[in-house]
Amino acid sequence: MRVLGGNMKIWLCNQATDMRKSYDGLIAQVRHVLDEHPHSGALFVFINRRRTQMKCLYFESGGYCLWGKRLEQGQFACPRPALENKLALHQTELMSLIEGLDVVITRQRKRYKRAA
Repeated sequence: MRVLGGNMKIWLCNQATDMRKSYDGLIAQVRHVLDEHPHSGALFVFINRRRTQMKCLYFESGGYCLWGKRLEQGQFACPRPALENKLALHQTELMSLIEGLDVVITRQRKRYKRAA
């Protein structure tokens, strides 16, 4: 998977996804379920109903990239309850999800951001 940029948006689809879908099926899900533009440069994460498979879709210069992971044992953790169709993730949350860490954040601490 490519190196994630500091300002890259990451969207997790909270609805179970059919992992038989490839580029076109996932692009349609980005447009219609997540209500996002697939060329936006964001990374879109999809997990199946049993939470044993994950696919990440993103657009790089020249075309779409699709990254997948299937677990031989265990499940991917559900970061937060599914109240909406999509959930914004931070890079550390995505990497924790991929590595199998169950991160529970009760409060996000304030951090300095440079004014644009």
